[in-house]
Amino acid sequence: MSAVPGLLAASARRCRPRTLRGRLSLIALTTAALVMVVLTVVFNTIVRQRLQQQADDELRTRAGAVAATVDTRHHPVRVLETPGDAALDTNVWIYAGTQLLEHPSSAPPGDTVTATAARLAAHGGKRCAAMTAGDRIRLCAEPVGAARPGTGPAAAVVVTAMDLAPYHASADTLLIASLALDAGVLACTYAVTRLAVGRALRPVRAMTEQATRWSVVASAQRFGAGDRPVELTRLGASLDELLDRIRAVLRHEQQLTGELSHELRNPLARITAELDWWQARPRSAAETRATHTAIADAATSMRTICDTVLDDARAGAHTVPGTADAMAVLRRLAARLDAPGRITLTVSGPDTLVAGVPAALLERIVAPLLDNALRYARTRVALRVAPEPEGMRVAVVDDGPGVPAAFTAHLFQPGRRADPEDGHGGAGLGLPLARRLARSADGEVTHDAGHTPGTRFVVSLPAG
Repeated sequence: MSAVPGLLAASARRCRPRTLRGRLSLIALTTAALVMVVLTVVFNTIVRQRLQQQADDELRTRAGAVAATVDTRHHPVRVLETPGDAALDTNVWIYAGTQLLEHPSSAPPGDTVTATAARLAAHGGKRCAAMTAGDRIRLCAEPVGAARPGTGPAAAVVVTAMDLAPYHASADTLLIASLALDAGVLACTYAVTRLAVGRALRPVRAMTEQATRWSVVASAQRFGAGDRPVELTRLGASLDELLDRIRAVLRHEQQLTGELSHELRNPLARITAELDWWQARPRSAAETRATHTAIADAATSMRTICDTVLDDARAGAHTVPGTADAMAVLRRLAARLDAPGRITLTVSGPDTLVAGVPAALLERIVAPLLDNALRYARTRVALRVAPEPEGMRVAVVDDGPGVPAAFTAHLFQPGRRADPEDGHGGAGLGLPLARRLARSADGEVTHDAGHTPGTRFVVSLPAG
């Protein structure tokens, strides 16, 4: 027995529509069915009561006509003979007190219908009753004349009867007609609801197809455009905001990946070069130790780069407070970067200047600028450190071709390069990374457009 409710619940779940249109249509059909059932019950109840009232009115009218032929002015009560009284005597009983004066020929005194009429007459008032004797029969009693002592509440009582079969047939016909009307209304309700819901959900289906076709990253299309209902317009705006956030996250992830690969390129190149050099011919123990030291230093640099970039990539991250010896960090950075033989790299500035950022962050801010300077310089690159009233300034200067004036506005945009076909490597990510890291430490990286010839970038940082 305990498995029966589970089977019923499983059957209900299987029968439940799976589509929104089907569910809404089922809800509308159920609601309409409940309303139609209530209306049908109320309507047919009122109709049956009205038909019964009509039958009672007809019985009382006949009783009044028969009462006109009863003489109650004398004792005993007499029934007057009138022309056409045969029609009046049909299904009529006349009582004087408890004495039966007349009865229908089809209902002798011992008949069940006559017994019911006698009970109504004995009551003496206006009453109606129903009984079943093959068919449903309705009887009504009508008192005649004033009451006499010892003769009951009225001098005489006329009881009339009527077969209710025609009235029941009319009521049944109305019930069948109302049920047929209900079925038609419910069928139309279901069909119209499915059609209306289908038309209302057509924009949703179109939006689903659009979302399937669109590329999350590349497509600039939006759901908000188009003539749609207010609710769907709001839904489209919410989806557009969600798409914008997804695209921003994906772009941030792509930028982070590109920046990591960009920054890790130099340490990986150092490791590869050291391994190639060590494998070129047998090395002494001292040379091997030097190679190991260089590889370990490059690996440490890679770990520092990863930590610095990933820390900055965290949402809402801010630089951990720290200080660094600016000249020591920049000299170490200059020694680590391989400057081409034709380029002279100089580092100048006061040895006592302390930067208000950690050493790893200072290195990661200046490294992309210095790497670009070495890539484009003709003969010289200079790192110049100078104090400022509220901090310090690091200038990276080269004598290269400089930045085209038309490209200045796009200089710090990720992935943008002035001339991708200039033969120099790079992905256009170093400058945006340097500026973002500097701003995370309340600093800034700017381009000095007025410097000629060559290029000059200035890093402003707080003092330690």
